[in-house]
Amino acid sequence: MCGITGFLINNTIQSRNNHKVVASMAKTLDHRGPDDSGTWVDNESGIALGHTRLSVIDTSTEGHQPMESFSGRYVIVYNGEIYNYKELKEKIEKKERVNWRGTSDTEVILALIEVEGLENALQLFEGMFAFALWDKKEQRLFLVRDRVGIKPLYYGWLEKTFVFGSELKAIKAHPDFNNDINREAVELFMNYSYVPAPYSIYNTIYKVLPGTYLTITTKETPFPKTPLSPQIYWSVKEASKEKLDIHEDKVLNNLEDLLLDITEKCMLSDVPLGAFLSGGIDSSTVVALMQKASNRPIKTFTIGFHDTGYDEAIHAKEVAAHLGTEHTEVYLSSKEALDVIPKLPILYDEPFADSSQIPTYLISQLAHQQVTVALSGDGGDELFGGYNRYIWAPKIWNKIKGLPLPVRKTFGKSLNKIPPQYWDKIADIFPSSLSHTIPRTFGEKVNKIASILDAASPEEIYKRLVSTPGDNSSLVLKNNNTTNEKFDFRVQGDVNFAEEMMRYDMRTYLPDDILTKVDRASMGVSLETRVPLLDHRLIEYALQLPLNYKVKEGQSKWILRQVLYKYVPQKLIERPKMGFAVPLDKWLERELKEWAETLLNKEKIKSQNFFDNKKVTKLWEEYKSGNQFSKLILWNMLIFQSWLEKENTVES
Repeated sequence: MCGITGFLINNTIQSRNNHKVVASMAKTLDHRGPDDSGTWVDNESGIALGHTRLSVIDTSTEGHQPMESFSGRYVIVYNGEIYNYKELKEKIEKKERVNWRGTSDTEVILALIEVEGLENALQLFEGMFAFALWDKKEQRLFLVRDRVGIKPLYYGWLEKTFVFGSELKAIKAHPDFNNDINREAVELFMNYSYVPAPYSIYNTIYKVLPGTYLTITTKETPFPKTPLSPQIYWSVKEASKEKLDIHEDKVLNNLEDLLLDITEKCMLSDVPLGAFLSGGIDSSTVVALMQKASNRPIKTFTIGFHDTGYDEAIHAKEVAAHLGTEHTEVYLSSKEALDVIPKLPILYDEPFADSSQIPTYLISQLAHQQVTVALSGDGGDELFGGYNRYIWAPKIWNKIKGLPLPVRKTFGKSLNKIPPQYWDKIADIFPSSLSHTIPRTFGEKVNKIASILDAASPEEIYKRLVSTPGDNSSLVLKNNNTTNEKFDFRVQGDVNFAEEMMRYDMRTYLPDDILTKVDRASMGVSLETRVPLLDHRLIEYALQLPLNYKVKEGQSKWILRQVLYKYVPQKLIERPKMGFAVPLDKWLERELKEWAETLLNKEKIKSQNFFDNKKVTKLWEEYKSGNQFSKLILWNMLIFQSWLEKENTVES
């Protein structure tokens, strides 16, 4: 895995030391590629490319980047892995005689683009990637991101320069960077706990959308300051148009064969490799197939917490023992977890408040002590209907849509008068025989349901479910800028509500939250993570399966479970979905209370001028008095304040 960066300037602009500038930008990405670095500059064309390398395939110097194609027409800086590069190499050799310099997938990418053209080459790549490609002949820069957004890529405009990078820190290292904070992006962050694409926290800096590429030339000056129009080469919407109608047994066999093929390809590496294991369905499936494909025990890694309500390590240990992996587990104290919080602004570069980023960073740190590559089970929820909302949101809508709105509103308000912690106490009195069916965050789930009872449509239900609870927008002080957020979730005609949620999550929540979390946490310790469940062939197959293969008789991930049960006994897997959570409520009441008080200081909030200081003070006081409705919105605010404090420190 690697870090890429660079810039494009109009060649009429007086040249500075572009080598030095792009080298300083690349230097900020050393954690993504500690093994090697390089730059390539053409002052006449105004292009500069920078790269840092984590050597995984072809660890020799022949894999050095930036790399030129065999004809010399193209130059690339690339971050990712193409798992089918050996097959593509054979395909190229049937059409073109190439004097290969080494055995890296980077060289194959360039050769395939030479032979097939960029559009055709993108259809053939299997893997994860983000790259910048300079075409010397056409004097054109291409920025490309993989189909589902596993690898990140930012771009945008400074005063007279077009810039790009794997992370915002590379762009900020350019001497002309002076971009203001996008206040509308702050509002989006408060609503979703992340800044949704194509926006970033800064004005005129954006994210390349998954499954697209962008083009720009120096002829397009003065550069525009709005997002570039993307060229779409793959989309979830197109991939899900057809439905398969085949027998259950055949689906099961096809799925297992496909998963095994993908997993074997993801295990291709010239450096030590292992896997994250939580003991849940997704990671257990990946590890089971890895172990089947390996002739020696796979290295697996789990972290545990002493708080049993947040600990999955015991389940992971049982799965590892059954599969015979070489398992490593570490139990962490609250202090070790809390020590990660000051690192978050540096790791993520912009506000990012999915609190599972903390254990994700810690398990990456643990794995990196033994391996350079780790496979992860991310993506299974979106593909196979794993989130609870896919099951109960359509059921609730079908029950309430015929009821008068005032009745629903009154009932919802009544339920919401009971704080989450009291619902949790009610859940504790359920018989032990039913305890395995009750989610750990029972109180939060009840309040979430209460909040959607007065929704006027499925679209409104979905938006409330994926947003942070509360009137978050009113907390943010706005200006006249607007991001024009495009919320194009629609349930019309014969479109299935649950399937539409899954598809929309795959386009938004998956790349902007889940994959961002894993990428920054793992690359922050120079660990490459691979996600077999997000291979586009598996995605296309899963999208074409009828819903009853995913959600059946109230059970999620039905078909994936059937594959897993061939390798792991059902009794080791069946339990309520836990997620990679941390005890935020306990931390805010104890260890983090002083930290929170400092960041939410009334005078500080007022002077920064991002939030309504009176509303913030009221929210914090209500929380301290026992109202936990505001826990998540407060966490978002604290993460933003922590990021802003770091931002102001760097600027000063």
